This record gives sequence, structure tokens and C-alpha cells, in this order.
Amino acid sequence: MSAESGIPTFRDAQVGLWERFDPTELATPHAWAADPAQVWAWYAWRATLVRRSLPNAGHRALAGWQARPGVRLDVATQNVDDLHERAGAEVLAHVHGSLFALRCSVCDRPSDAAYPELAEPVGRLDPPTCTACGGTVRPGVVWFDETLPEEDFLAAVDAAQEADLVLVVGTSGLVHPAATIPHLAGDRGVPVVEVNPAPTVASEAADEVWRATAATALPALLEELGGGIP
Repeated sequence: MSAESGIPTFRDAQVGLWERFDPTELATPHAWAADPAQVWAWYAWRATLVRRSLPNAGHRALAGWQARPGVRLDVATQNVDDLHERAGAEVLAHVHGSLFALRCSVCDRPSDAAYPELAEPVGRLDPPTCTACGGTVRPGVVWFDETLPEEDFLAAVDAAQEADLVLVVGTSGLVHPAATIPHLAGDRGVPVVEVNPAPTVASEAADEVWRATAATALPALLEELGGGIP
């Protein structure tokens, strides 16, 4: 969903300083315990890239569709960025957490700390300290081997199972349990449409597939429904 805004997908090859690292090895509780300064530096650079990016036509199309009178369009996203919100959409669920919702890694309290703005990537940065307990502040994302936020996940499941239509946009369908949501909708008889330029694991759950990108397909869909992006 955000790739066309210039944000690398999670599994894209790293560049520069980080090219020798596997993102799936940095985004773990073990990596944080072993070297929080390294993990914080990587996320600080990701946050910088997100702040430099703008919502694309796909984000704006969903926001415009959601704003129409009489329309209920729930957005549940695996993306941890804030581009849906910056496009003007209300997000029902960030099922993999939010990059900017920082919290203490010890007491789990929300933190008002922020990532530094970086001119270029750096190898290590000391994370902020929790003002409540003195623990280290971590990104608000869900790492591998962590459970999803229950409230967000259940909200996404309920919305998909009660919908008239489920659009699955841009996901690989590889990360569970979020990948089960289209299947759960299909089991209830809800039509599922996949929007993705390439076949994915999620394709098998789709009643229809549209081989296009989010920034191409979603504005076209909105136009077909009557009216373009505001």
C-alpha cells in the first residue's frame, strides 16, 4: 500500500549501511535484548523515510471513499506507517502496531519520546528512557515472535466477517495470523477482491483479482463508483 509512496516494503533489500542485515532478524525481541541501540537506529531511519514520504493516490482514494455519505469503509492495515491517517482516513486497526506509538519495553506504558530526524542512516543510537520506570523506549510495532494487539486484530476480523465486500490490497499473505482475515471473510460468504500487481498467497482466498497497484486501482475504483479523489 505504501510502496508507491517510496517506503520500502518490509522484505525489500536493505541499502547502504543496512544492506548486510536481514530485517526479519532486526525486528525481534531477541535483537532488541541483544543490542537495543542497533535496533533503535534501524527504526529511526525507517521513521525518517516515512516522514519524508507522502500518501499516494491509493491512500487518498480510500480516504475519499470513506468520507462519502452513507458509506462505512473500515481500514485495517498491516502497515506500521501513518500514511492512511495523513491522507485523511480513519484507521480501525493497525494489526501490526504503529511505528510512532512508542512505548516502554519494560513497563509497557506509552511514551511521548520521538525518533530523531536523521540525515543519513547510522549504525547505533541509544533509545530514549521511560520517564515512569527508567526502562528503554521501543518502537510500537509487533515484532516476530510477538502476539498481535488483540483488540486491533479482533476488530479487523469482525469488520471483515460483517462486510459486504473485502478488499485485500498489496499484502503478501505470508504473515499470520493477519493473513487469515480474507479466508475468514470468505468462509462467511463475504466477497473478497485482491488488488496486487503479482499473485500472492492471499490470491487463493479471492473471488476476484485485479493485477494492479494500489495507486492505480483504487482511484479507478472510486471513479467507477462515481467521483474521483477529493
